[in-house]
Amino acid sequence: MNKLEIIGNLTRDPESRQVGEKSVCNFTVAVNRRQKDKDGNSVADFFRISAWGKIGEICQKYLLKGRKVAVVGPVSVHAFKDNEGEARATLEVYAEEVEFLSQGNGGDQGQTQSPNANPNLTPVETDELPF
Repeated sequence: MNKLEIIGNLTRDPESRQVGEKSVCNFTVAVNRRQKDKDGNSVADFFRISAWGKIGEICQKYLLKGRKVAVVGPVSVHAFKDNEGEARATLEVYAEEVEFLSQGNGGDQGQTQSPNANPNLTPVETDELPF
């Protein structure tokens, strides 16, 4: 089974485009690790997210840079060479589920926005986290 569940923050505003008859919304999520590097700085992993169809349209409408989201879907690795010829790889998640964990504009206080409610993902306020 290939299914990844991540919670993190958008690194920039989402971008949408048409691919034939379908629309796709792309954004990147930074997931912080608990460990620090040798200089004491936070370490994060970055995941490129592709949300197709209705989920992508909702993501484009409501997500902004810095918003916290939970994303569930299969992940794939894409290898490429950068401008200097160095081998690089990127992880891409094809979003099957996206849960908006940041408070939205004009919404009820403390409520999350969700394009497709998932009973397996429980919204958690950051004040409740032990770290």
